[in-house]
Amino acid sequence: MSMIEQSGGAPDKDWWRGAVIYQIYPRSYQDSNNDGIGDLKGIVARLPHIAALGADAIWISPFFTSPMRDFGYDVSDYEDVDPIFGTLIDFDAVIAEAHRLGIKVMIDLVISHSSDRHPWFVESRSSRTNDKADWYVWADAKPDGTPPNNWLSIFGGSAWAWDPTRMQYYMHNFLTSQPDFNLHNRDVQDRLLNVVRFWLDRGVDGFRLDTINFYFHDKLLRDNPALAPERRNASTAPAVNPYNFQEHLYDKNRPENLDFLKRFRAVLEEYPAIAAVGEVGDSQRGLEIVGEYTSGGDKMHMCYAFEFLAPDQLSPQRVEEVMSDFGAAAPDGWACWAFSNHDVVRHLSRWGALVADRDAFAKQYAALLMTLRGSVCIYQGEELGLTEADLAYEDLQDPYGIQFWPEFKGRDGCRTPMVWDNHAVNGGFSTAKPWLPVPVEHVLRAVSVQQGDETSVLEQYRRFLAFRREFPAFAKGSIAFYEPQGDVLLFQREWNNETVLCLFNMSSVETGAMLPKGNWQALAGHGFESNYHDGRVDVPAWGAFFARLD
Repeated sequence: MSMIEQSGGAPDKDWWRGAVIYQIYPRSYQDSNNDGIGDLKGIVARLPHIAALGADAIWISPFFTSPMRDFGYDVSDYEDVDPIFGTLIDFDAVIAEAHRLGIKVMIDLVISHSSDRHPWFVESRSSRTNDKADWYVWADAKPDGTPPNNWLSIFGGSAWAWDPTRMQYYMHNFLTSQPDFNLHNRDVQDRLLNVVRFWLDRGVDGFRLDTINFYFHDKLLRDNPALAPERRNASTAPAVNPYNFQEHLYDKNRPENLDFLKRFRAVLEEYPAIAAVGEVGDSQRGLEIVGEYTSGGDKMHMCYAFEFLAPDQLSPQRVEEVMSDFGAAAPDGWACWAFSNHDVVRHLSRWGALVADRDAFAKQYAALLMTLRGSVCIYQGEELGLTEADLAYEDLQDPYGIQFWPEFKGRDGCRTPMVWDNHAVNGGFSTAKPWLPVPVEHVLRAVSVQQGDETSVLEQYRRFLAFRREFPAFAKGSIAFYEPQGDVLLFQREWNNETVLCLFNMSSVETGAMLPKGNWQALAGHGFESNYHDGRVDVPAWGAFFARLD
């Protein structure tokens, strides 16, 4: 029985807690019409791969109508599908096939900003007196003509762009072509909540909310204070970006967001078994904000910050620190952890660049991610052990990378097409030239190469997901850490009367460790080999050990 159903077939409103969510970047998943760009029909064709993997849900990055300046994160019509991805009927087919396979469908909702091509913004910028004049964040220039304050865009430069028609500046936290909504305006909130209802009525099971802590700005437009160099953190923006030089007190993270999130949650509660996960982008207060947004059961179901998406190398101490900090910041909240996604360097390159046995490293980190307390996001290609693609400047599509090249190469390296068949052109993604190149080293790791090979990363993902489903403690249980033993991470998960011990040798050499006192019975079926005797376990490099307390 799937984790997302209760006995008798009744919908489980708690399905999201501990669910494994597979992220699809639609441009790069599967091209069905040979134009070099992935699409919704391609997703339908590949859903059996996700079902065989054992995921509970998919999260699809934006496929809405868009000029594609930021590849779908600049929406010009929230209630339609961009023609490059297909039609609304194609999306209905995604829903139908996913549900047939027992997979929930979550979609990316980008409501902190729209495209400047959206009819709402076209009207808003046309005058200062039209019906939507206050739907976006507008402000007069300072007397010397400069922007109203010092706020910066994540994509570089001021967060303000001049509009000659209104003779005012408008705010954009990202590209100048992505103007920010004014969510202080109740009409804007109402219209965006109707967008939520539109997709719920089409059968989606939930949402991933993009840049959730960017929804509101300070009405007084106060300057952000400078951030001391020792407090700067490059998890939200690359180190070369001056965005890190400010403490973002006033351009995001505003307290007014809590009331809007309650309104959003109330809409979700009108439908059965809906869930939402929010992306919290803040280098200083990320986990604290996650705690605020997931507390009380009346806002977000779960959120994620950037602790495990940052460059910081993982160690037993770092893992325990993040989990402990989350527990303190959000004692009644729930996290959704990911090691990779469409915005960051793939974790196999970010953390494992110097590792000799990358397959062992990939397998261990998959098991670690899937045994931490929280829900799990797997990014497409992660299950194949894909590394970050190294692209030439002339192949770049990402405006973020083009802006900060070469110190920051952007996000294209993690967005290259999925590889399905090592004997097919472009790895089976498309017979046409793909929108991004397909690296040769990726083709060598295609699904066709790994499928059926019990030693492969893909088969280990499948095996461990099946193992994980056998023990509800992994999905729902509490977590408690033991004192690390050198490079050995040791914690237990507990649910009802079940206690499972998890041990990870996070090093490149075989290591021994003593188990805590108790009648521990070694578990099998997870794909890792260890030598366990007399309360001691010897674990190979990048290995793991699991036991149940009898």
